[in-house]
Amino acid sequence: MTIAILGGGLSGLALARLLHERGNDVVVLEAEPAYGGLCRSKNEQGFTFDIGGSHIIFSRDTEVLAFMRRMIERNEQRNDRNTKIFYKDQYVKYPFENGLFNLPHQDRFFCINEFVKTHVAVEKGELTAPENFREWIYYTFGKGIAECYMVPYNEKIWKFPTDQMSLHWVDGRIPRPPIEDVIKSAIGISTEGYTHQSIFSYPLDGGIEALVSAIAQPIQDRIRTGFCVTSVRKKGGVFEISDGSEVIVADQCISTMPVQHLITALDGVPDRVKEACTALRYNALVCVNIGILGTVPDISWLYIPEIALGMTNRISFPSNYSAHAAPGGCGSILAEITHQPGDSVSRMDDAVLIDQVVTTLEAMQILTKEQIVYSTVERQPYAYVVYDLDYQKNIAIVRDYCKSVGIPLVGRFSQFEYLNMDGCLRSVMDFVALHPDS
Repeated sequence: MTIAILGGGLSGLALARLLHERGNDVVVLEAEPAYGGLCRSKNEQGFTFDIGGSHIIFSRDTEVLAFMRRMIERNEQRNDRNTKIFYKDQYVKYPFENGLFNLPHQDRFFCINEFVKTHVAVEKGELTAPENFREWIYYTFGKGIAECYMVPYNEKIWKFPTDQMSLHWVDGRIPRPPIEDVIKSAIGISTEGYTHQSIFSYPLDGGIEALVSAIAQPIQDRIRTGFCVTSVRKKGGVFEISDGSEVIVADQCISTMPVQHLITALDGVPDRVKEACTALRYNALVCVNIGILGTVPDISWLYIPEIALGMTNRISFPSNYSAHAAPGGCGSILAEITHQPGDSVSRMDDAVLIDQVVTTLEAMQILTKEQIVYSTVERQPYAYVVYDLDYQKNIAIVRDYCKSVGIPLVGRFSQFEYLNMDGCLRSVMDFVALHPDS
């Protein structure tokens, strides 16, 4: 059986490998000149940056974590997480509710007082259940933590009002903090949140692309890059997949590419399905990569909720992830800016974006312009799935249609789910386990 896999990102490559190991004939069709999707990396002038934003290797899923670590065996650096939030010119421990002692006195009182009041009100049944993401934030963390950090940061990264976002996705992704930990953090007793990230791995050489390269190694000759799928047709019991000049024939077709591209490539799609697909919201991403002469803060990554500090929502320091990510005597900084497709950010020149990020980093006293020895900009049109209030209705219509035409959806932008790398790999493993005949 020949299986065509549309998309050569992390999900597509992992799926192809597992199906290949099971004896299937697979072909991966990737539109870009290189495979890897959001998990590609670039190395220039001795600096290594991930072009799809900051990636680290961690997971609560022991099977997936073992798989990822096996892929980078003998090329792994393990790190203790040291993550901060830049709040009112101070570094606050992450997650915010575990760093309340770092806040100014009035903000600390505001956060702990409102957290306890809200917790008591919830226990007494005095608060109605939340119906959107913003209401869930207030219901879970109280007014103080909500207004000091959670709402401003989430609206900065999602570029979408939190009261117009669904809350179906938050349980498990945003843990509910134990009241004991929040009180301890407010009085200066150290507590840890998101403990599954407390130790993370990263490839010593090659950036995160080293992970996908290792996954792809047994199927290198089955990957077609530069093949932009423009049509997918089922004819005579087989799929005919074309890029406009060549046709690939396969017994089965599995999509890991953005579902918007798949729907466009299909014939006879009902209007209601097209409309539902068009209504699915997502953010694009700009990464500004900067190399400096000198050291960077001893921080893994840093969240920036304040609008006054510019467009950047997160900064990571790749040279702290891997000793080989920057030349000797240098450090590296990766600044992320999420934005809506087609907005003003998407039209900004690289030089303007770099200048804006440098202004932010100077204001935070992380660097001076004189230290900069390297800079570049990377853009990703698909980065984050945005869960608006109509998401569940629209994605159900799209998924049902794809199922009806016999094309399974696997991975982040095909399933259209906010999946981290481990979530993508879990979706692949689950698919393979549930489809023994594939």
